[in-house]
Amino acid sequence: MQEQLQQLKQEAISKIESASTVKELQDVRVAYLGKKGPITDLLKGMGKLPAEERPKMGALVNVIREEVTSVLDERLVVLEDFAIQQQLKNESIDVTLPGRPVKTGNHHPLTRVVEEIEDLFISMGYEIAEGPEVEKDYYNFEALNLPKGHPARDMQDSFYISEDILLRTHTSPVQARTMEAKGGEPIRIICPGKVYRRDNDDATHSHQFTQIEGLVIGENIRMSDLKGTLSVFAKKMFGDDREIRLRPSFFPFTEPSVEMDISCFKCGGSGCNVCKKTGWIEILGAGMVHPNVLEMAGYDSKRLSGFAFGMGPERIAMLKYGVEDIRHFYTNDVRFVSQFHRTEV
Repeated sequence: MQEQLQQLKQEAISKIESASTVKELQDVRVAYLGKKGPITDLLKGMGKLPAEERPKMGALVNVIREEVTSVLDERLVVLEDFAIQQQLKNESIDVTLPGRPVKTGNHHPLTRVVEEIEDLFISMGYEIAEGPEVEKDYYNFEALNLPKGHPARDMQDSFYISEDILLRTHTSPVQARTMEAKGGEPIRIICPGKVYRRDNDDATHSHQFTQIEGLVIGENIRMSDLKGTLSVFAKKMFGDDREIRLRPSFFPFTEPSVEMDISCFKCGGSGCNVCKKTGWIEILGAGMVHPNVLEMAGYDSKRLSGFAFGMGPERIAMLKYGVEDIRHFYTNDVRFVSQFHRTEV
C-alpha cells in the first residue's frame, strides 16, 4: 500500500504541475482528493488491514494528502496570478483615448408643454388638481349641467364601462369633484390629465389625448378676469406680440361661453397656411361657470361667480413645434423625441 500511495502522490504532483488553467487544476483536485478519488478509496480500505498497521498507514495517507494539497495550493496561487495578468493585458485601457459620450434623454414634447403651462399657472397662484380617469357619469356629465338625454352628450362620444361608469371625456369632472370637496370656498385650480373619446385616429384626432382645464371661483370674478388670464397665457406660450380674440360659443357648463383665438405667430395676422389665411388660430374654449354648475356643487351663485377654460396640449404642441400629425406624439419613435433638445426654451 505504501508503494501505491507514493505512486499516486507522484501522479498527482505531475498532473498538478502540468495544469495550465485554474479549471484544469480543480479537475486534478477532484480526481485525486475528491470523495471518489483513489486516496479516499485507500482510506476507506484501511479496515481490511491488521489492527497494528492501521495507525501507521493512516498517518502516511494523511501525510500524502497534505503534501498533494500543499502543492495544489501553491500551483493555484501561480495560476490565479497568471489569469489576472492575462486579464489585465487583454482589458488594458488607453487613458489617452477620448471618453464615450453618454446619451441623455429628452422630455417628450407633450410633457414639456404641460409642464410649461403648469409652471405658468402655478406662478399665478393656481393649484394642480387631479382625479380618476375611470369616472362616474354624474361627475363627467350631470354635475356639469349635462343631464341624461342632453344633446350635447353626443359631442363627446364616450367609452362606457357600465351604465354609470365611463372613461372620462374631459378633465372637467376634476373641477366638479374639487368644487364639491371645497364646500363653497374659493377655488383656483388647473386640471391636467388624459381623456378618452370614441374617435377615429387621424392627423388631428386621437381616441386618447390630453387636456388641461382651469377653474377660478370667488367673489366678483368677471369675464375681464378670464380675458386677462388667457392673454397672459397666450403671450407666455407663443410670444409677447400675440393678440387674442374671444368669439361667442356654447358649452353647457359655462354661460356665456367663448372660443379663444390667437393672432398667427407665423404671419403676424396677415394670413398664411398655418392660420388658413384668416390671421387667427383657435386655441381653446372658455366661459363663465354656469350658475347651475355652481349650485349643484354647493355654491351660492348669487354671491360667487367663476370662469373656466379648457385646452388641448397636443394642439398647442403641434403649433409650437410645427408638428403636422398628432399621431407622432404616441408612436414612441425615439427619432421624433430626440428632435426636442433639453436646452430648448
